[in-house]
Amino acid sequence: MARVTVEDCVDKVDNRFELVLLASHRSRQISSGSEISVDRDNDKNPVVALREIADEKLSPGDLKEDLIHSLQKHVEVDEPEDLMDVAEPVIASDEEEAPAPEPAPQIGFDALSEEELLAGIQGLVPPEKTDDF
Repeated sequence: MARVTVEDCVDKVDNRFELVLLASHRSRQISSGSEISVDRDNDKNPVVALREIADEKLSPGDLKEDLIHSLQKHVEVDEPEDLMDVAEPVIASDEEEAPAPEPAPQIGFDALSEEELLAGIQGLVPPEKTDDF
């Protein structure tokens, strides 16, 4: 393929805006040293990225997933359930009785009345003003 056009890529990625996002993301990956899957032929990175998409060397779904992952600031991690909430079954032999499971510890919070909260807020001192700001 000597020249790549948007029409070569639109049948792979339906939305032109999404195509631009994916090609620019791939172009940045190539700039940062990622390996290319087509011949460069003296082309710049955006053209190489479009050629990879047009030749179906890269899956648009994988590119989209990688783009989303690169833009995330907070990644949710699936954490295992709290071990305190799950009681392990104890198998007792005929001679001894199984010990009773220990109850989960109770967490208490200090409660303030509305008057105590207002008194605490009124006791706060605002910061002193300076000439700097």
